[in-house]
Amino acid sequence: MIPVTSKLRVARPTDNLEQITRMYVEGLGFKLLGTFKGHNGFDGSIIGHEKHSYHLEFTHHRGTVVGKAPTKDNLLVFYFTDTAIWDACCQQMLEAGFLLVPSYNDYWDVVGKTFEDLDGYRVVLQNREWAA
Repeated sequence: MIPVTSKLRVARPTDNLEQITRMYVEGLGFKLLGTFKGHNGFDGSIIGHEKHSYHLEFTHHRGTVVGKAPTKDNLLVFYFTDTAIWDACCQQMLEAGFLLVPSYNDYWDVVGKTFEDLDGYRVVLQNREWAA
């Protein structure tokens, strides 16, 4: 069993490191927690909140092109219980440059909104409590 004190980091490559970092910081209200350059040919940024148990990491391997997301069902999903906060976050995503798109799986459109970044990866803001 992974200890509850562990941090989860979701990492993915991008050809647009600066723009993607800015979009996610502005769109999700995250902080830039760290950056690195030239680490075995990789540059990267780590974003999130210091007190949360998850971070996002974006990397760019110099001289490599990774292209767009492999499918429209590559998602990060965030659940909101407060509709006013959800509405504000949806607006923030648009202002940060995310596109509002219909979800590949229409389940997410029932009480949520799906946003696509410039690499084609998607973020769902779901306006409901997640129940196990």
